Amino acid sequence: MSHEVIRSTVVPIIYLVSTVFFIFGIKQLAKVKTARRGNTLAAVGMLFAIVGSLLELGVIDYRWIGGGMLVGTIIGAAFAIRVQMTAMPEMVALFNGFGGLASALVAGSVFWERVVEQSATGRIHQVLGTDSAITVMLSILIGGITFTGSIVALLKLQGNLKKGQPILLPARHFITLGLLAGSFVIGGFAVAALAADSVVLVLVLSGAALLLGILLTIPIGGADMPVVVSLLNSYSGVAASMAGFVIGNPLLIIAGAMVGAAGLILTQIMCVAMNRSLLNVLVGGFGVAEGTGGGSDEYTNVTSCGPEEAAMILENAESVIIIPGYGLAVAQAQHAVRELADLLKARGTKVTYAIHPVAGRMPGHMNVLLAEADVPYEDLLEMDVVNPEFKNTDVVIILGANDVVNPVANKDPKSPIAGMPILNAYEARSVFVVKRSLSAGYAGIKNELFEYDNTMMIFGDAKKVIQDLIAEVKDL
Repeated sequence: MSHEVIRSTVVPIIYLVSTVFFIFGIKQLAKVKTARRGNTLAAVGMLFAIVGSLLELGVIDYRWIGGGMLVGTIIGAAFAIRVQMTAMPEMVALFNGFGGLASALVAGSVFWERVVEQSATGRIHQVLGTDSAITVMLSILIGGITFTGSIVALLKLQGNLKKGQPILLPARHFITLGLLAGSFVIGGFAVAALAADSVVLVLVLSGAALLLGILLTIPIGGADMPVVVSLLNSYSGVAASMAGFVIGNPLLIIAGAMVGAAGLILTQIMCVAMNRSLLNVLVGGFGVAEGTGGGSDEYTNVTSCGPEEAAMILENAESVIIIPGYGLAVAQAQHAVRELADLLKARGTKVTYAIHPVAGRMPGHMNVLLAEADVPYEDLLEMDVVNPEFKNTDVVIILGANDVVNPVANKDPKSPIAGMPILNAYEARSVFVVKRSLSAGYAGIKNELFEYDNTMMIFGDAKKVIQDLIAEVKDL
């Protein structure tokens, strides 16, 4: 079978099969119960995509491709095995950044091959075609923004960059808007420029894109990180779609568009969950509450207890709701929590989990964490489902969550988190908050729940506290 026949008949069928796998994979990623299957389907779709692309290119040294895939598989497996659940958001941010960088490099390589290596004459839009020239510049711009923006997000999540707090530069909005407008102008000049003059313009555009990614991300605080991660994911998809237009690959266009659309939808869901608009997030600053410190000296009426007292109350509880937060992930306490839940269920207690959309550091963080411990999917209740249940619940156990259970969001219109939908844990008969200290959450404000009459603090590492609680319940 000739190469032309393969390109015209076999490759389109492979691309179609790959697209189907992508669609069903993304659909199944929407639910915890089917997420693993969806991830597998998407991976198979990517394998078909790689095979189809290689067949379409035809003239290629497969030894280099095989070597690259082998090295990539080893690196990916090493990361997947060694990465901690607490570092999963950082891993996602890194993937987003590499995706954006890859798209920018693809566009740059096409420009280099067709313009520089071939010593092209005439204007860029004549050499590449107007559509291709525009998409090359857009791919470089969006890919560059995604790369450096993701690296900054990674550093913020790790606490290496001002401990995740916003960095608010003077006149930052004017600088960012001016640089963004300048990038479009430079890209336009590059499209219309002579080939001999275009290299400098493309390099300037690349530098502006990398700087824009930094400036757009540094003013965003830790509280908005789940939104930023999903937005950068969308950017990486758009950049990939642009790269697909550059090289004329329909599958890359489709796959990139799906990722971009899914990322935007998820970003909107995160914004609704925090009662913030996307513009609020991009403007930045959330995470620094002026005039409030959120430190332990602000609390005057906090009641604390130990695992023994908590176990005595749990003994008579007919219903328990567990609220996981980032502290649970830090302590790697998911397996201990599952053991406690099973122990309580064996005693006839109803146990469920309340999942806030932005609990943790990325969308779905708590779902993935609990799935690792094989917590039954039907026990994971979303905020809208579980909130009406708190009034009839005997005990709520909060593990490392803070802002997502702070009643001030419902009661103080002047609060930085005013109007943010929360889990109404304060309505339960008894509330146990497991935290290392009275430190503030990402919003940097005091949590009034800690001083409620029905709330008792259990200070300590979440895993150690739960293990002690398990021992006390068994003794009962």
